[in-house]
Amino acid sequence: MGLLSGIMGHASEVSIEKITKEFQPILLEDERIEKAYKLIRDMLVFTNKRLILVNKQGITGSKIDYQSIPYSSIKMFSKESAGIADLDAELKIWLTGETEPTIKQDFRKGDNINEAYRVLSKYVL
Repeated sequence: MGLLSGIMGHASEVSIEKITKEFQPILLEDERIEKAYKLIRDMLVFTNKRLILVNKQGITGSKIDYQSIPYSSIKMFSKESAGIADLDAELKIWLTGETEPTIKQDFRKGDNINEAYRVLSKYVL
């Protein structure tokens, strides 16, 4: 189900223990990963200080772009829950100065989009 949902564009939660070593070189001393979600090779990583968008590029994915978004730059965010006929939930994030959501990410109905929403609520509000 993980590969299929990745192909369909759904984010799946990633174990923090699995990615901590990968992110250690870019995290601040007092920064910790709260939640992480993977979409095929790309990721959304929520820390206690920022949202990190990870874009793995190329065939091998060896070139990686890390985009840091301070929570203070997030103007608004929303979640749309999955319905009976709609199997996925959607998280949208607007950055300061933007009229359309900069980040849109689908989550499977079973994945807990509420956890990502709570992390945003905790650090943005």
